[in-house]
Amino acid sequence: MVCLGNICRSPLAEGILKHKILKAGLPWEVESAGTNGYHTGEPPHRLSQKVAKLNGIDISHQRARNFVPEDFQKFDKIYAMAEDVIDEMEWIAQNSFSRNKVDLLMNELYPGRNMDVPDPWYGPEPDYHEVYKMLDKACEALVQKYADHHNSNNAHSDILP
Repeated sequence: MVCLGNICRSPLAEGILKHKILKAGLPWEVESAGTNGYHTGEPPHRLSQKVAKLNGIDISHQRARNFVPEDFQKFDKIYAMAEDVIDEMEWIAQNSFSRNKVDLLMNELYPGRNMDVPDPWYGPEPDYHEVYKMLDKACEALVQKYADHHNSNNAHSDILP
């Protein structure tokens, strides 16, 4: 999960997705990062933490980190919160950039619409609640998409020698 500063949107997405995959029993590794280094090492924004906590998710232990070219080797899929973030990822990764590994997170919920998750950084608390709702729905769609595939593969492996 990647956004600009890794303190508002992407840490929320990381926390939401981790919460959902734990409940679904999926063996995924999820991290978040930012394309600028302004907040490296900082915890998520206080309102991102508050909104997550109100929804039963603790993201206070997360720390902002920079998106790096090696993320393309480490992760199978990289979700950006906005189109400009993809542009920044491409600039950072240079020759390591792999377009087939990158998508906008909202395309999991609304395929092909290329919707951005708005950055709530300068807005009031209700903006953070709206972003949470968007991310929650997109992460749910993502888990459902791959959980069905994962469960059908496991069912087959239990049957076949």
